[in-house]
Amino acid sequence: MAISIQSIRRERASRPPIVVAYGGPGIGKTTFAAGAPGVVFIRTEDGLGNLEADAFPQAQSFADVMGALTALATEDHTFRWLALDSLSALEPLIWSEVAKAHGKTSIEDLGFGKGYVVAMDYWRQLFDALTYLANARGMGSVLIAHAEVNRYEAPDVDAYDRAQIKLHKRAFGLVYERADVIGYAAQRVMVRKEQLGQDKSRNHGITTGERLLHLVERPAYVAKNRYSLPETLPLSWQAFEAALAASVTPAAALAA
Repeated sequence: MAISIQSIRRERASRPPIVVAYGGPGIGKTTFAAGAPGVVFIRTEDGLGNLEADAFPQAQSFADVMGALTALATEDHTFRWLALDSLSALEPLIWSEVAKAHGKTSIEDLGFGKGYVVAMDYWRQLFDALTYLANARGMGSVLIAHAEVNRYEAPDVDAYDRAQIKLHKRAFGLVYERADVIGYAAQRVMVRKEQLGQDKSRNHGITTGERLLHLVERPAYVAKNRYSLPETLPLSWQAFEAALAASVTPAAALAA
């Protein structure tokens, strides 16, 4: 293909996004994903609880997950979104697959962190499949994950704690790179200071029960988005879908 100045075109991304929603247990991540229109679940854990949703049988292996993705890529259906619940429970399945492929009992038996390097091939297969679904079938993905608090060694300030996706650091790096949106789900918390004496006080965390999805990274948590999404939204699919639609609508259309 000949490349020249005449080959330049003004383009705009039109595929649906790959979204990661992570947070603590019971915050409402699965309920958030279940609100997506035409959603089907691939489960690596029983996170649906009492929610009613279309779902593949619970995956017992990485091959089961890829089999479900292949079915969505090749068979006729009307699903518009895929929810994978969860990345954190998928990771041990990948580790088991790596160990089995190398005739080992555990991924650690490969030695010197080699197993975690090999595992990246499986994570890339997963995200390549999700990208194919977005481009070829117009299916967006919502990837649910657990949260953990880790020490972050910043290059310009002292180390501090922050919430991030509960995954091995290599897998976390790939998820951070390949996802279009990463939202941290948490309750709104306010701090009230209680005076205990003339020189003593104690802080109390108070919540209103409001559940939020944070979409712009802050020192306290990892987040990102490739759109002009608000910093924080209510943790509901309706709020997220409306903000996403507004962020990808050309300014001229909004002004019309």
